[in-house]
Amino acid sequence: MSIILTYPTPEELAHAAAERFLTLADESTRRRGRFAVALSGGSTPQGMYRKLATIEFAERVPWEHVHLFWSDERHVPRDHPESNYRMAVEALLRYAPIPPENIHPVDTTRPPEQAALEYERAIRAFFSPELPRFDLILLGMGHDGHTASLFPHTQALHSGERLVVANFVPALESWRVTFTPHLINLGRDVTFLVTGERKARRLRQVLFGPFQPEELPAQLIRPPRGRLCWMVDEAAALHIKAANASGE
Repeated sequence: MSIILTYPTPEELAHAAAERFLTLADESTRRRGRFAVALSGGSTPQGMYRKLATIEFAERVPWEHVHLFWSDERHVPRDHPESNYRMAVEALLRYAPIPPENIHPVDTTRPPEQAALEYERAIRAFFSPELPRFDLILLGMGHDGHTASLFPHTQALHSGERLVVANFVPALESWRVTFTPHLINLGRDVTFLVTGERKARRLRQVLFGPFQPEELPAQLIRPPRGRLCWMVDEAAALHIKAANASGE
């Protein structure tokens, strides 16, 4: 069962997502002594990161207990313009007083397969001896229905119980390192952030259409023991309203 929350503008969505981050940080720190988060790339999460970097939020987050990972990463150097790590640094990490040892990026100096294996080992070690259940996994959704770096018709969709895999994306002619559906579905809270009318029809298909995960990988995200939340703006929700009105 997923929850769909709609906001008038991307700015209001970003503010609400930052509030959600803060609430979950307090809850997780109180219950487990830490807040393990997987960040996402993309312009929509970037707006949330910038909110978290403001005084309104930065002084309220228990940064010393926050641990940051990445749900996917492009196989590029960390200072590359397309790096998800670099985006997070520029939008948030250079402003937040988070201990350096609490930041866990993918080592993209390694070949893709090795980088994925090492990241999986690091995640298993971090959560050991418990299951690797992140307190919050942030995700976006592409206009093709992909999420993280789980693209349509790619090998990562069939990764079994692996936690992290290297995924070659032929359409982009590039390698990615990505969380697998198995790992994402272990999350305590999985939150999608989606904005823009360009994604409206695809969002309706993912949420209300037939189950076609090869075509729409975002449909694979169904955490059985966690919360699944879709935070979307009015433009992205355009066709959701039509689906609700028709009783889909």
